[in-house]
Amino acid sequence: MNGFLNWIEQRIPMMRVANMHAIQYPAPVNMNFWYVFGFLATIVLVNQIVTGIWLTMNFEPSAERAFFSVEYIMREIDFGWLIRYMHSTGASAFFIVVYMHMFRGMIYGSYQKPRELLWVFGMLIYLALMAEAFMGYVLPWGQMSYWGAQVIVSLFSAIPVIGPDLVIWIQGDYVISGATLNRFFALHVIALPLVIVILVFLHIIALHEVGSNNPDGIAIKHKKGSLAEEDKTKYKIHEYYTDKYDIADDVVPFFPHIVLKDLVAFSIFLGGFAYIMFFAPEMGGYFLEHPNFEIANPLKTPEHIFPVWYFTPFYAILKAVPDKLFGVLAMFGAIAALFALPWVDRGSVRSWRYRSGLHTWNLIIFAIVFIFLGYLGGTPQADWKIVASQILTVMYFGFFGLLWIYSKNEKTKPVPERITK
Repeated sequence: MNGFLNWIEQRIPMMRVANMHAIQYPAPVNMNFWYVFGFLATIVLVNQIVTGIWLTMNFEPSAERAFFSVEYIMREIDFGWLIRYMHSTGASAFFIVVYMHMFRGMIYGSYQKPRELLWVFGMLIYLALMAEAFMGYVLPWGQMSYWGAQVIVSLFSAIPVIGPDLVIWIQGDYVISGATLNRFFALHVIALPLVIVILVFLHIIALHEVGSNNPDGIAIKHKKGSLAEEDKTKYKIHEYYTDKYDIADDVVPFFPHIVLKDLVAFSIFLGGFAYIMFFAPEMGGYFLEHPNFEIANPLKTPEHIFPVWYFTPFYAILKAVPDKLFGVLAMFGAIAALFALPWVDRGSVRSWRYRSGLHTWNLIIFAIVFIFLGYLGGTPQADWKIVASQILTVMYFGFFGLLWIYSKNEKTKPVPERITK
């Protein structure tokens, strides 16, 4: 067996790559619970791909059969209900862990130099994930799927000159129809998953090139050749990294130190995931909306139309602006502002542990604003909610404007020389 494995290793260096990028990857010694969400996002991605493959075996992407094929999966296929709920619960779980992962990057400054490209790749994953989730949301062909697609696709008509033609191109027809469903199915199961997997790969490569950030937000000390050979053996770090870092003081091997932490977090996450999946898969209509248990009817508009909870903050921003075109620009601008974060923040200190109190409160208020926008975008409209959405939209963009102003000459606390354990 060893001879066979060595034969493979000489031709495809799988173990060398595994040691370099996983098993022996040097992780900062002070990583805390905020750093488990990247691992959890990977687990959920695998869940979505595997369960999605099984669902496609019985799903029929046509306006006549889509809704009934989902019912067939739920009622007739052995454990079909389990696979469907794993997939639907996994969609919401994906956004939960991704939002937490993004917020961790914001509080510890993981987007700052030299990790700008790492952040951009992460935001591209987020953008592709939003497109993937939207198209998957349309596939059950329920009432909210149909009318949600109607609302979102119609937004592109606000684009001057090319808008109406772009809407027809996206729909594949003059109205939302089976042609729309069929092309959304193709994008959802083939194109976008491939894009997401490639972006995740690039995200990890970019991470391992510049190294992981840590709660102190300081760089691992580069002391090339500072370790004796016995130290290199003791800490079992790949030679690529032992030539770059003072391993003994700043980092530990990813396996088993970080893996064990991630497994503890995974067991907790799995318990919550299983509870929702078995006892509350609809989550009161937030994960699976009640109108979506009715077949799509172009002649019957639901009383209230709003997207799934993970889109509602941006939907609230869209509704806050009376003009359709400027509303669309504001919604996409809210996402573009997150892309620009590495250049908006001009500070020299990364972690909020050592930044000013103003920065800490700016981040906390931003998180509260985002959550409240989500509430406003996911509930029936009222006059006070429109006013509140407008105020919170200004506060959302105000976070980036205020950060750009104070970060240049921010009064910060002394940063430690080495990573604190």
